[in-house]
Amino acid sequence: MKAAVLGEQGVEIRDVAKPMPKPNEILVKVKAASLNRADLLIASGQGHGFAAGPGTAMGGECAGEVEAIGSDVIDFKIGDRVAGSAPGAFSEYVAMDYGRAYKLLAAGLRYEQTTCFPYAVQTMHDAIVSVGRVQKGESVLIQGASTGVGLLGLQIAKLKGAAIVIGTSGNEGRRRRLKEFGCDLALDPGDSDWPEKAKAATGGKGVDLIIDQVSAGVANANMQAAAVLGRIVNVGRLGGMKGDIDFDLHALKRISYIGVTFRTRSPDEYRAIVRAARADLWSAVEAGTLSLPVDRTFPLHEVTAALDHMKANAHFGKIVLTI
Repeated sequence: MKAAVLGEQGVEIRDVAKPMPKPNEILVKVKAASLNRADLLIASGQGHGFAAGPGTAMGGECAGEVEAIGSDVIDFKIGDRVAGSAPGAFSEYVAMDYGRAYKLLAAGLRYEQTTCFPYAVQTMHDAIVSVGRVQKGESVLIQGASTGVGLLGLQIAKLKGAAIVIGTSGNEGRRRRLKEFGCDLALDPGDSDWPEKAKAATGGKGVDLIIDQVSAGVANANMQAAAVLGRIVNVGRLGGMKGDIDFDLHALKRISYIGVTFRTRSPDEYRAIVRAARADLWSAVEAGTLSLPVDRTFPLHEVTAALDHMKANAHFGKIVLTI
């Protein structure tokens, strides 16, 4: 089968052995796969979790049709249409832990659409609902709101009854589009006054829950914008891995600062997160209540062009490979 693999000179398409599903896995004939920032890190030679270095099978999420099932698999059968996350998703076939898969029950859902959702749904449900403990009537701010995960986070916050949803983006054109996805106020994180504008939008109280995909340079500004007893959930580090922290401000506001990642989750923890997201949000995905724009599609053999398009940071929404 054809698969995208990291070689010595970059990502390349190779002929590799078709995987055999383990007892806990389903074998998926991949129809579409979507790109994420982690794919750029791996393609550049950096490690991400257990994925690193030449020989790494590229990709993390995809959609397709179940072709075979392992002996321990429940709730799935051959022929089911699914989306989910699995290492090596940029390939013609992938073996996926059945606990990380979502059934596609709505006939109108296309694979190019649904491949965009698994990471975003489970990441933002975990961050906003499970860890962030959002309550109806609260205010929510999403740093890096124009990413695919961020756009879905805006919608989830609104779906869960947030009174005001704020999003940030450094691009003016993208900020204008955030309102299409439930954003009440779009702010420029490069504007030094953005924390005061966020506080003003909450009547001076400050933001109850901040979902931070940027980190580094915005960490202290987040705390300035946060309410007393606010929660900040560190989801991503698009702006850098390290930065200064105003520990006194953190203490004065008694902020709960919470870090999350899937890289250190056990298989059972990962499955529990998927179950919670699937039960709470997947029907909204299938109904079209939650949506994500596809910026551009590329065939599998143009995977390097797709990665370059993401690296250029000129996209809005998701980049998809068709297999």
